Amino acid sequence: MAATFFIVTAAVQTLPNSAPFSPEQKEYLQGFMAGAMASGAFPFVGHTAAGQLTASPTAAATGNLAAVPTEDAVFGTPVSDLCKEERWKYDEDPLDAWDRLLRHADENKIPDPEHTYRFKTFGLFYVAPAQDSFMIRLRIPACELTAVQLHGLADLAGELGGGYAHITTRGNLQIREFKPRDIVKVLTRVQELGLTSRGSGADNVRNITASPNSGFDPDELLDVRPFAKALHHYILNHRDLYGLPRKFNVAFDTGGSISAAADTNDIGFLAVRVTESSLSTLNSQLSTRPEAGVYFRVLLGGISGHGDFARDTGLLIRPSEAVAVSAAMIRVFAENGDRTNRKKARLKYLLEKWGVEKFLEETQKKLAFPLVRFPLEGCEPRRPVVKHGWLGAARQSQRGLNSIGFGVPVGRMSVKQMHALADLATHYGKGELRLTVWQSVIVPHVPDAFVETVKRAGVRMGFFHDASSAAGGIIACTGNRGCKYASADTKSHAVALMKHLGARPLVESPVNIHFTGCPHSCAQHYCGDIGFVATKLGDGTEGYHVVLGGGMDHEQGIAREIFRGVRATEVNPLVERFLQTYSAEKQSGESFVQWARRHSVKELQEKFSE
Repeated sequence: MAATFFIVTAAVQTLPNSAPFSPEQKEYLQGFMAGAMASGAFPFVGHTAAGQLTASPTAAATGNLAAVPTEDAVFGTPVSDLCKEERWKYDEDPLDAWDRLLRHADENKIPDPEHTYRFKTFGLFYVAPAQDSFMIRLRIPACELTAVQLHGLADLAGELGGGYAHITTRGNLQIREFKPRDIVKVLTRVQELGLTSRGSGADNVRNITASPNSGFDPDELLDVRPFAKALHHYILNHRDLYGLPRKFNVAFDTGGSISAAADTNDIGFLAVRVTESSLSTLNSQLSTRPEAGVYFRVLLGGISGHGDFARDTGLLIRPSEAVAVSAAMIRVFAENGDRTNRKKARLKYLLEKWGVEKFLEETQKKLAFPLVRFPLEGCEPRRPVVKHGWLGAARQSQRGLNSIGFGVPVGRMSVKQMHALADLATHYGKGELRLTVWQSVIVPHVPDAFVETVKRAGVRMGFFHDASSAAGGIIACTGNRGCKYASADTKSHAVALMKHLGARPLVESPVNIHFTGCPHSCAQHYCGDIGFVATKLGDGTEGYHVVLGGGMDHEQGIAREIFRGVRATEVNPLVERFLQTYSAEKQSGESFVQWARRHSVKELQEKFSE
């Protein structure tokens, strides 16, 4: 437009065979043309350095023949401002790295930092220096796995990997110790099992989780598996839902007996019931009156490692709208999240910058149906979750059938255990398994007559099912044996604590104990009754900072730091003292988290500093 303006205004000043325009006429014509071009009536036409024609609807009407050079941008962020990882994504979409994978496998080549990052989009992690090998992280949508798939993964772990797998705190599986030469074999074998690892790492939507007893919980409001799986497949088939500013977590909660820890996710969908009586009570306050029934409430912004939980947005959506709402919200985050500072690139920080209202306004622009607000008090309260409800036998909604939940010590299963567990689910159930975010596994659909048989078989495998055990809620991240960020061997220390506590009845009510290896908090130490985050002590030995009083769901709260730099060797006796003191001092019916929260940090420090 600037060139057109210049050419036209210059021409009108030197028209042949005519009297020159007066100053007032020139001013009028220049103003007219400037206004016309500001409205887009004239396209700018200029030339590149090579003499090619260019067009730009945004060039300024400055009167210059050349276009004002502009820098490429990613959703408004200039390329020069992008962080390292974002620049790599700009240069080539990580989803297009298949030829790179083939070349690395053919050459049995260790990846450089750029390729290490790129391959994470395929779920492949080069984990040196902790292990000089690759790990693959799978997507297990709704945390549901078949026995056939588990057999296949066991074969994969035994033939190409280290002979074991880990259940993660996102209800999926990781298999470790693959050589570079085998990474393409690993990916293709996973796909042949009907599974995928695509997008399970890097800046993508991670495994879509769900309440692990969804579909057979007598207390659930809704079987959420169809929605979790629908979102999983929607993401797999839409490239624009990859390459986000940072990772993104989504969970679906049935509103039943076992939580999906929805409030620790970027987006949490919590099933709720709206009754006719609540509608009648709120009738005068409602601009839109929904029908009575089961809906999802939408929670946003959970990131417990940064000390925050997802908050209720006031939205009430039909279950059929959940995938569309998810996709719209993820796209708003992709287009507006911070791509310059990795520490501020999660959804929480966009919500802090904008406020929830603006975020929902931008979400609404991407939807063909209205977002409905509804007061939280108009929904039936979520029933309290059963703490450690993922352990032990529980009756299903299907008559005569039961689910059996097994604790898998720190989530690690050998190939032998994987095969045995798959056989157990096939012989006594329906060949189906559920993984949990507490690194445990559930075998559903077991007939009444075989409950005790299945429980005994699980114990022989090295698992446990006692829901009252003090050790039943111990989870741990990978630790420094498999993760370069970890400062301690969390899994070994957690197993040692399990053995130390054993089956002794130190507490009557369940307690969760979380070990995490670094501030990334993969094991969500801030959400445990007792939490440990690893650190290196001054003499180079392994230690932990200790927090108390965390919880999620109806116990929601960030644990408070009590001690710093406790030696790993002091963890077991310290936990025993925590539990013994709680048992001696608790009031009638008081849980550990309630006991911890009614004491100040100073009081707790004084109790355990002697």
